[in-house]
Amino acid sequence: MRVVTVVGARPQFIKAAVVSRELRINNEEIIVHTGQHYDYNMSEIFFKEMNIPRPDYNLGINGGTHGKMTGEMLIAIENVLMEEKPDMVLLYGDTNSTMAGAIDAAKLHIPVCHVEAGNRLGTLNNPEEINRIITDHISSILCCCTISARNSLVNEGIGDKAFIVGDPMYDAFKYYTNSVGEKIPEKLIDINGNMVNLPKEFYYLTCHREENTTDDSTLLEILSAMELLDARCVYPVHPRNRDRIRGLLQNNNRFRNTIFCNPVGYLMSIYLVNHAKKIITDSGGLQREAYFAKKQCVTIFDYIVWPETMINNRNQLSKPSREEILNKLSINVSFDNNDTQFGDGHSAKKIVSLLENGSKE
Repeated sequence: MRVVTVVGARPQFIKAAVVSRELRINNEEIIVHTGQHYDYNMSEIFFKEMNIPRPDYNLGINGGTHGKMTGEMLIAIENVLMEEKPDMVLLYGDTNSTMAGAIDAAKLHIPVCHVEAGNRLGTLNNPEEINRIITDHISSILCCCTISARNSLVNEGIGDKAFIVGDPMYDAFKYYTNSVGEKIPEKLIDINGNMVNLPKEFYYLTCHREENTTDDSTLLEILSAMELLDARCVYPVHPRNRDRIRGLLQNNNRFRNTIFCNPVGYLMSIYLVNHAKKIITDSGGLQREAYFAKKQCVTIFDYIVWPETMINNRNQLSKPSREEILNKLSINVSFDNNDTQFGDGHSAKKIVSLLENGSKE
């Protein structure tokens, strides 16, 4: 079987790392990197440290509006698919890269397998929701991480092509947690290029969504909460937020408790998740990893992305409010040691099996 895999963003690289390893045992894979995440620490380092096969195509498409980015991807991905003539197109998640790959494949009558299908927020105000819905409805095979995701597809009338396979991010988390162990994978480098030692105790913050970072007052609320924590906070700053953070630091001398560092690789991120006291994030991926690591998490977002993580207050939503974030972090949390809501750590095998069987139909 000949498969074209389209990736473009950090969470997709993580899933591709485990699925590609399994896929390439008996099949041919061509990887297309759209370039949606292009910074070294957001892209190149993932391919290097996770041993992901080098992309066969790097389209170099990033920046601009959703329409501009998606339009350029539609043109470039179509050219690749017409050249490579795959039996299947494999897509992950909910980015512009995902939707563009799905549309191109469907119009060229190439079957599409969508991994992480069925996740729904219930609002079209979120651009990723549009990408998810379009991709799911034109895909041939829908690989769901959880029961709730498949239930969403059943409700939309496409449950007949939906399968619960578990979460490949859980596969990756287990595999790379074992490989990292207790050794710190890399040094922290702050946004001014200085080396920083990782504290013995720390909180882990990621914050990149537009609604949390494009307004100084909103971002200041989040950072003010970090300043009141009982240990230092490690905050890898997304490249598009770097200038804003530098501007805030120039105008405020009160940020003494937060380490503003460059983006970290996946292995370092896994280490931070496993060793943090608690986690604050607006990332769909990191809130699952916090759940896998049995770490309390506060998600700064208006919608529940992964309802499975919300049990026993393990993950709680918060407004970007200093008071609310701190209140949520102070709530007591209990953990279930026998939790299998995200599968058994073998989702990659199940995904590849569906791909191979689907290509024969």
